[in-house]
Amino acid sequence: MIKKIMTLGLLLASQAALANVAVIVNSANASTVDDGTIKKLFLGKSKSFADGSSATPVNQDGNAVFDEFNDKVIGKSSSQLNAHWSKLVFTGKGTPPKKLDSDQAVIDFVSSNADAIGYIDASKVTGAVKVIGKYYNLLTFAV
Repeated sequence: MIKKIMTLGLLLASQAALANVAVIVNSANASTVDDGTIKKLFLGKSKSFADGSSATPVNQDGNAVFDEFNDKVIGKSSSQLNAHWSKLVFTGKGTPPKKLDSDQAVIDFVSSNADAIGYIDASKVTGAVKVIGKYYNLLTFAV
């Protein structure tokens, strides 16, 4: 019984360590964005929001939020994502999104670029940006 309780405690603790991800756009962006559009933008399969306006996605640079976003939203591991972008770059069909080094750098970029879309740790959201999606431990809540 104690072993089961300890296992459950470890499982819950590992879930709590995962970053909750918020996908953000510029506060003036009125586009409607669904999960499919977000995925297409970050995989280079689309270069615009649903309303036809240009979109500039930005990634985080290989941190826990990056890993969670790729897992929860894109559905690819880091190695799968690297292979995807290597193929697009090699064939001249795409360039991966710019990488920024922190949540604050993404907030700053998105808040100062009307066409930007990015993602951050959900706990770091400020009034400078608009949240269009939240991803919590494998559950999606549209905003």
